[in-house]
This record gives sequence, C-alpha cells and structure tokens, in this order.
Amino acid sequence: MKFKHEVSPVVLLVFRVLVWLYSLVSYLPYLLLRSSDSESLSECSRRIKARSASGQVAGPYRDVNALRELTVSVQPGVNTLDQVLKASVSQYPDHDCLGTRELLSEEDELQEDGRVFKKVILGEYRWMSYDRVYKEVKVFGSGLAALGQKPLTNIAIFCETRAEWIIAAQACFMHNFPLVTLYSTLGGPAIAHGLNEAEVSHIITSKELLKTKLKDILLEVPRLRHIIVVDDKFSVGSDFPRGITVHSMAAVQRLGAQPENASKQRRAPCASDVAVIMYTSGSTGIPKGVMISHSNIIAGITGMSERIPNLGKGDTYIGYLPLAHVLELSAELVCLAHGCRIGYSSPLTLADQSTKIKKGSKGDCSVLQPSLMAAVPEIMDRIYKNVMLKVEQMSVFQRTLFLLAYNYKMEQLAMGYSTPLCDRLVFRKVRALLGGRLRVLLSGGAPLSAVTQRFMNVCFCCPVGQGYGLTETCGAGTISQLWDYSTGRVGAPLVCCELQLKDWAEGGYRSTDKPCPRGEILIGGPSVTMGYYKNKEKNGEDFFVDENGQRWFCTGDIGEIHGDGCLKIIDRKKDLVKLQAGEYVSLGKVEAVLKNCPLIDNICAYANSDESYVIGFVVPNEKHLLALAEGRCVRGSREDLCNNPVIEEEVLKVITDTALAGQLERFEIPRKISLSSDPWTPETGLVTDAFKLKRKELKTHYQRDIEKMYGAK
Repeated sequence: MKFKHEVSPVVLLVFRVLVWLYSLVSYLPYLLLRSSDSESLSECSRRIKARSASGQVAGPYRDVNALRELTVSVQPGVNTLDQVLKASVSQYPDHDCLGTRELLSEEDELQEDGRVFKKVILGEYRWMSYDRVYKEVKVFGSGLAALGQKPLTNIAIFCETRAEWIIAAQACFMHNFPLVTLYSTLGGPAIAHGLNEAEVSHIITSKELLKTKLKDILLEVPRLRHIIVVDDKFSVGSDFPRGITVHSMAAVQRLGAQPENASKQRRAPCASDVAVIMYTSGSTGIPKGVMISHSNIIAGITGMSERIPNLGKGDTYIGYLPLAHVLELSAELVCLAHGCRIGYSSPLTLADQSTKIKKGSKGDCSVLQPSLMAAVPEIMDRIYKNVMLKVEQMSVFQRTLFLLAYNYKMEQLAMGYSTPLCDRLVFRKVRALLGGRLRVLLSGGAPLSAVTQRFMNVCFCCPVGQGYGLTETCGAGTISQLWDYSTGRVGAPLVCCELQLKDWAEGGYRSTDKPCPRGEILIGGPSVTMGYYKNKEKNGEDFFVDENGQRWFCTGDIGEIHGDGCLKIIDRKKDLVKLQAGEYVSLGKVEAVLKNCPLIDNICAYANSDESYVIGFVVPNEKHLLALAEGRCVRGSREDLCNNPVIEEEVLKVITDTALAGQLERFEIPRKISLSSDPWTPETGLVTDAFKLKRKELKTHYQRDIEKMYGAK
C-alpha cells in the first residue's frame, strides 16, 4: 500500500516506540504459545497431501487417506438424498435447521443522484427445526404428486436462495422428481430454453420472478401447466394463459396433507437416479443442463465434509449465494447432513453496509453470526478493497498501527502461532463485518488472489479453504487443508475423486515438465456427473470412461501438481490466445494480476490473434477513480470520467505499474483500455452468477471499443 502523506518527526518518534513494543510483543507469544509438539503452518503446508496412485507423474493423484479406495458416502448405507435428510432428522429432531429474518419495514430512499433505492429493516431470525422441515418436505412432495407430478419426470425451480428453495428440493428428492435448476438472473430466452428442453410441466418460483421474468415467456413454454409460488402473501391473478394454474406453496402443502394424498406410497429414488439437472449460468453460449445423480451429490458432499474439521450441530452457515449453483447447493447439503443450522441472506442484505439495509440497522451477518460461509472471489475482493480503502482514510498513527499488526500476524501465522491480542484490539471490528464468529470460509467459483486470501486469513481470523470444482464434477475436485496457509493453490484432491494431467502440446504443457508436471486437469471418480442433458456430442467431447469403468471429465483447465500433491491452476485452454508475433497470452492470468489493483473493480483482457497486443475493458473503483481525477484536476460524473482520455491514460499507467509489479511480460500488459461506468453484474448479462466473465457477451458489448482500439494503430 502506498501512502500520500509524509511522516512528521512526532509520528516518526511514535513509530519508533511502536517498533520497540512490536519487538517486545513478538517475543511474548513465543514464550506463552510455544508447545513442545507444535508444528508451524509452513511445516504443515509442506506435508504430503496427495500422491500418484499409479506412480506416474501424470497421476492419477489421490488424497493420502484415499489411496486404496475413494470415499462415496457420508454415512454407511445412506446413498440417496432423502435418506441423508431422514438420518439428520432422526439425530437432531428439535435442533434449528432453516432460519429466515423477519421483515419489519420497507421503504424507498431517495439518493443524491435522484435514484430511489428500496431499504429494509429486518428483525431476528425465525427458525424451523429439523423435524418441522421434514414434515413440510413430506406434505409438499405429496401435494406436487397430487397436482400430477410424476416420478422420474422433470420439475423446475426458478427461485432466489431461501428456505423454501431447499424445502422444495428435498421434497423432489424424496419423491424422485428430477429437479431442473435455473438461475434467477437468467434472461427470458435462456429460461425458456431450459424449460422446453427439460419438458417441464410444473415449476416452483417466487412472486417477484413470476412477475418480472417468468410471466413474459409463458407462451413460449407450451408444456407448462402448474406454477407454484413459494411466498406466503400471494394473490393469484387471472391474467395467465389458458391451461396454466397458479398455486401458493401453502396451498400445495395443504393438498399434500389431506389423508388420501398423504397416505399414497411414494416411489423412492435409487442412487443412480437423476436428482438434479443443473443448468449452468453459461460463460459461453446457451446454458447446458448437467445431469447429477443422487450418488454423485452424496460423493461430492462426502469429500467436502472431510475438509471441514469438527463439523456439527454447533455450526451456523449463512446461505446467500445462488442455490442453482453447485457450490451453494453442495455447501447447504453438507450442513444438512451434519445437523448444522442454515440462516438465509442475500448479497443485498449480507452486511450492515449492504445496499438494501437501512442505515443504522443490522445486516444478516451481524444478527446471525455464522461460523461457516462460502464465497466467490468477487465478493471477497470487494470486502478487501473496501476495508483497505478505510485503512487509507485512517490517521497516520492508526494506519501504522494496523499495518504493524497485520505484518506481525502474518509472521506469527507462518510460525504456527495465534495472535489473540492483535485479534482483539485491531482486527475485531473487521471480523465483525461477517459476524465475528467465522471459523471456516470456503472460496470457490474462480481463482482467489494471494493478496485477498492472506487478507481474509489475517483480518477475519479464520482459515480460507480455496477449492476447485465444476458443475460437471458436482463441485468436487480439490479444497485446500484449512491448516495450509500457502496461497495461489487450490489444495489436494478430495477423498471422493482423483485427478490426472493430460499433455497439451499446443500450449506447451506436459506431464514431464520440470519442476512440476503440468497439463489439462482431468477429474475422475463417483462425483463425476452423468453428462449433459440431451447433448450426446458434447458428452463425447468432455466425458469418458476408462478401462476400469471409472468416469472422467476433461475440465479444459491447465494445472500443475506440486511436490506435496497440491494443485495450482495456471491456465485455461479457452483463455489462451496466440498473438501475431507468436507469443501466447493467458487472459485469465492477466486479469488475476490486475484485479489486485485497488483502482480496478473488474477487468476483462482481450486479444486478437491477428494483432500484436492485448487490450482491456475495465470497471474502475469509484472512490479511487474520483481520487485519481481530483489529483489531475479533472471533474465530472463517473460516466464523464470514464469517457475522459486523460483519465483513461492515467488508469492505463496504474495498470501498467501493477502489471510490472506482478511480473507480467511486456506483451501480456494491455496497451489500450476502455473504461466502463456501469458495473458488471449477473443482471447485466456480462458475468455469470458466480461472477465469472462471459467473454462472448463482453466481446459483443464492447465490439465498437475493440474496433476502435485495434483500428487506430
């Protein structure tokens, strides 16, 4: 971090005193915390975590605890998702299961720029016990059957993350209704495509999504007959196409509770039956439906559970990511399998400073105080930049104290020691942003920068388990051990799967490379899904079965295996572009380095094989952009600044400095950029729900800028 203020003699004297105190405090933990059998985190990170089961450098690599056999089940004899829930209900019938905050009031708030934002004041969490959830699941499933939903016939859910989503999903699992999941941010054509391809006649949704999205495409989905709305207060209108009936979730549950419906025998699922057809958010092209069996999901959550120590009914998980994403669905099923409680939230109400929370009232994290949380790097990067922006605004004394504590804690973590004094006096307020009780933070969906990972480790006083997995592997792949504080890696294979490296000669990656074998990552095991729905051609390209009958998925990601068995993602086949002069540029690598710049909220690197240089589209951080403009005596709105050539040139200079500091090659550094005044959100269609870039859509959106930047040579 760079400081703009010179240090005065008085502050310098204070700093020297702090350094002396720092040296003294550094010695005390050594005396107080050292134990004869302590093992430093650096030593832990060097432990062998996975080995090649074949002895070959290409693999397959397995966790050291699963060298003989991959693990497939959370509990012996439990092989379908309805059995998982039933087992938890028998163990924890009266324990809190699903929680939702009460809405106390809602109002419109006028902003300085004339826009109106809706603000809410929320109360405490209201909880349903495991036993109550199970009863609601049973009657809802019976109600769906009474409405004509048949076993092994697809049913769709198009809904925001909430308790009703998981209740509906469990009802479908129990009655063997394959559940088609659709992101709530998908556009009309993508929604219609998924519903028509899956031949859906029943859909579960919310009143908001019915009104804003689903209603507009009903005529394009001719098979649809029943719409079930999960909201309590919902009045059924009459302006729906003929043949479509709208029901409330409560009405369907009342129907299912009637003796003649509740007593009907259900068709229980088998382990090999399809549990979910999960439509991806589609970083390229039309969303594909991934068929996931009960046994796939159970294998995946078994592997994830093994990486979270002491998981149990004392844990509270905060659910706010899209349940239509494999990361969130898997995380919540892990919690349900171990008796944890799940409190629901949303990105707009997560923290006290979230956009929908009225100033002065509490966000969901402050009230729930979760111990477990999953997040995508985009959210953690945002937290990191906001906190560091506040640090920059501190007095020189406060800022110096914070950085001393930060650096001191990093040293102590490397030696295997905790820092209770720093945690209490310096990082308590930062930790309170996420409730103050967080003990495990799981990152997935995209690579997490080393800077952000270290920041979360230090300031939130909890380990970050960085993971790697795909919808096609049921989210399972790798997760770093929580005691492994090394950065830039995604850990060793889970106990439910194995991975191997396939040579990619075109990109120059081979399993014989030194010092680490490199290649395309292939994931195999019981968590590898059944393939794409109605897409034989793509199945043949991406999936295969080996001579032992094991199923494998070709990820398209390039990785390297370190000596301790951990994986590092270093490239992606689709993100590699060959420039005119023959140099290969990894667009993902360029973006990962440049996103560490505080001035950048988001960036998409672009390169054309017919050209000799890289260009970039940049969403600048508003506060840093305004500060940069003020320093150059440039005034105007955010949009004016983004269209100002002077500001564009200054931002490019900052980007170049960041790229050089990040050791990018000259040919990898964007030579020209275009600044965007509008953020990229899933609603804009430029990023997925996991905030991955949609390169095809971004290229179309910025086509004029591309022609301008490459045309003016």
